[in-house]
Amino acid sequence: MIREWNEESLDHRNTLLYAMGISEEDAKRPIIGLVNTWNEMNPGHYPFDKALIAEMKEEIYKLGGLALELPISGICDGICSNTPGDRYTLPARDLVSSEVEMVANLNMLEGMVIMATCDKVVPGMLMGAVRVDIPTVMFTGGYMAAGHRSDGRMITLTHTKQAYAAYVEGSITREEYKDVVRHACPTPGACPFMGTAQTMCAMAEILGFAPHDNASTRSQSEKWHELARQAARQVMYAWEHEIRPSDILSQSSFENVVRYMMATGGSTNSLLHIPALARQADFDITPETFDAISREVPLLSTIYPNHPTYTMEDFDAAGGIGAVVKELAAAGKIDTEAKGMFGTIGDKAAHAENKNHDVIHTVADPIYDHGGLAVLHGNIGTDSAIVKFSAVDPAAWRFSGPAKCYDSQDDAWHAILKDEIVAGDVVIIRYEGPKGAPGMPHMETFMAAVLGKGLGSQIALVSDGRFSGATGGLAIGHVSPEAYEGGNLALIQDGDMVYIDIEARTLNVDVSEEEFARRKESWKPIVKPATGWLQLFRKQCTSAHRGATVYWDKD
Repeated sequence: MIREWNEESLDHRNTLLYAMGISEEDAKRPIIGLVNTWNEMNPGHYPFDKALIAEMKEEIYKLGGLALELPISGICDGICSNTPGDRYTLPARDLVSSEVEMVANLNMLEGMVIMATCDKVVPGMLMGAVRVDIPTVMFTGGYMAAGHRSDGRMITLTHTKQAYAAYVEGSITREEYKDVVRHACPTPGACPFMGTAQTMCAMAEILGFAPHDNASTRSQSEKWHELARQAARQVMYAWEHEIRPSDILSQSSFENVVRYMMATGGSTNSLLHIPALARQADFDITPETFDAISREVPLLSTIYPNHPTYTMEDFDAAGGIGAVVKELAAAGKIDTEAKGMFGTIGDKAAHAENKNHDVIHTVADPIYDHGGLAVLHGNIGTDSAIVKFSAVDPAAWRFSGPAKCYDSQDDAWHAILKDEIVAGDVVIIRYEGPKGAPGMPHMETFMAAVLGKGLGSQIALVSDGRFSGATGGLAIGHVSPEAYEGGNLALIQDGDMVYIDIEARTLNVDVSEEEFARRKESWKPIVKPATGWLQLFRKQCTSAHRGATVYWDKD
């Protein structure tokens, strides 16, 4: 067994198991936790229902184990978007990691199948699993079907925000806006664009925790159910052979995730989650890692928001994650020897086929000859700042304009709805970072309004907040140091000229160091109210440059 028990403690546990109808013989089996985020509040985790759990329990029982379901938190960023609740979504990642660590170690589990789909929960569960280091596989929820308006046009969740701005502006009717709201999310699963959920589910696969094709398989399909059964069988194999996360993970494992992410234009939130997760496994991934790989790995596939119409349905039909890996492997752009619970990266490439080179390009014929993200440096964000330039019109890769400064997203959002922000402006939204908000909420509502007004390449946003993976337009986030900690972002004033050059990787404002020093003499941080978990997170979390986590320091 993975765990060591003495007779008294094991008998004491078993007495409580007998109370729930577990037989004496079954109590001798290794207990595998089905650590489940199912709830009735969001569609990403909704597929992990009792019927699915029964299928997985049956497979584990056949192979000698006893699977018991253990629920933990499963949150969805979309539920609380543009509300004070969004401050909790990033801190939820670390809280979820603590829950996984707690239920696994408190219950002395022999192994786990961890189940989640959404943005912060997938990396959180993996962070906890790495700390626990018992045989673990992951099963993610698959993708949601794309929505369609009554006239047949493709829509997704993020189109609702754009439609609201267009409705306020008067370019569409209220009925047209409500049509988008009603039809954007037709089924459970992860939002079908290249957002954070899809990026993180792919991360679980590339790291080797989830079955091949899991993230690029339609939720609740028969193939998805078979992958769930496969995950259940594989955790028993891992238990029997005592294969732990520490046996499969390496520096190359995490660099492979970054390589895949660059090839697909993955979410900017990866620059928070991958470094934080790697840190738990004693590996080092930094923003500089992302930027170096971005210069080496070309962009091979774009789905919404990086493409106007392609969604996960098109990506799946073209061959999905495996097809991208196959193209990278053929060009020597990914480490095929990296291990996983379901085989190596080379195994993933071998079983895949690229069925549509318009959706998934070859390395010889890329969409761009560099990856989809860039790390910027300058006197704004002296540590780093992030932009997903695969979602930016190339005409806006170089941009300059006067600053318009706001100390919250809400203020900036109302300003653009009132046309107080105009083409050519560089909008500064600050005090929305990990400590400033606290919790580093999304700035997607503001950018959706920009896009809804048709200004995606005419207005730039620079913020210490973060973005949804579905955000398009010239959106620069994760500015570190953040305003709350006295970074130069806090000292910019209305009218200061800001200069952005994505290809040169620079982000600067025309303010001298001497002027910054003069302004800082009278500066005081804006302290937004926080209680409980948010207050603790503010005190303990690192900067966005270092994963925005309470678990960075290992001492």
